[in-house]
Amino acid sequence: MLAETVCSAVSAAGLGIAAITAYRKRFLAATRIAAYSLVPVGLVMTGVVEWVSGIAFKPSVWVGFGVLGLAWLLFMTTRAVERRTGGTRKERRAARAAQREAVAPQASAPSLGPSSLPGRQEAAQPQGRPAAEPRSKPKAAAPAEDFSDIEAILKKHGI
Repeated sequence: MLAETVCSAVSAAGLGIAAITAYRKRFLAATRIAAYSLVPVGLVMTGVVEWVSGIAFKPSVWVGFGVLGLAWLLFMTTRAVERRTGGTRKERRAARAAQREAVAPQASAPSLGPSSLPGRQEAAQPQGRPAAEPRSKPKAAAPAEDFSDIEAILKKHGI
């Protein structure tokens, strides 16, 4: 009963603030305030407030929250251990696949690249284009500007 009264009072106060805000010609803000102030009354009318107040005062509910917290703690602990050891399921699966590939690297899939056909390397490249050159590192920027004016200022100040 007390929770419903408090929610109604909060909604009435919010609607009053919305009316004052609308009077000041700030209609968008007033509409937003009115929407927020109607939420507590809506919660009372749907019975959510009654349900929450029933939950808040039962010890079994708090024990349930404790169990949920313990479960969350266990999940986070296992995640931390996985990160420390570097072992997620995906990584372990990739490691197993790499081990299988190390046992028989070329047994399962033949290479179909240009080097697999002897004597056919020149046919692999189109006639009109030159072969792709490996990317080089970006060239260094052009030499910096002349810093003589900066040097003159520094000398002037004795630096």
